[in-house]
Order: sequence, then structure tokens, then C-alpha cells
Amino acid sequence: QVQLVESGGGLVQPGSSLRLSCAVSGRTLRGYALAWFRQAPGKEYEWLASISRTGGSTYYADSVKGRFAISRDNGKNTVYLQMNSLKPDDTAAYYCAIGNRVITSALSSRSAYDFWGQGTQVTVSS
Repeated sequence: QVQLVESGGGLVQPGSSLRLSCAVSGRTLRGYALAWFRQAPGKEYEWLASISRTGGSTYYADSVKGRFAISRDNGKNTVYLQMNSLKPDDTAAYYCAIGNRVITSALSSRSAYDFWGQGTQVTVSS
């Protein structure tokens, strides 16, 4: 059974940094594309970032480009999201997802990913 568990969320002040982790069990990450999404209260899911199967390519939504960084550690079966210069608008539940049939043109689509975590809450407030 594949399980994704996010961690690292919390309450931080504007301008702070956080690193989210997503530990995957039941499946090796090799061969999977990875992604982070978020959902703010009352809003749709928003794709944030993806990293290719090899880790050689990363992709970002304009809203987080330059502030967030996605990375993977296949040895630890873990994917990360480094978040810097956090803003109140970044407040949301953050989810990781993996998929082994993701094509570049569909990176931002929720349906491209096969397995999802339960989410971790990030609140940015002074």
C-alpha cells in the first residue's frame, strides 16, 4: 500500500521560511514524477511545483517561482518543498503527490498524479 505523509507545516510570520517533507512508503520514488499542491480555505487546489522522474527538471507556478524549491531524495524516498519569503497568501493545506505517467504538458493537473498525501497545514500570520 502506497502512503505519503507530509510534515513540516506550522504557524510562521510573514517573511519566514519552512521546509515541507513528504515521506513515501510502499513504492520507490525512482521512476515517479513528484509534485506539491495546496488548497486554501474556499479555494480550488493550486499546483505549485513538480520535479521530473530523474530530478533533472523542475517546474514552478508563477505564484511561487523564485521563493519555493522542490527537491527529491530517492535514497530516503522523500520529496521536499523549501518555502522562503512566506506571505499570508501562502496560508493553505499543502499536499504532495506522485505519478509515474506524468507528461510535461500535464504537470499542473491533479489527475496526472496517482497517489496523494493527507496534507500539512501552513499558516502565515503576524
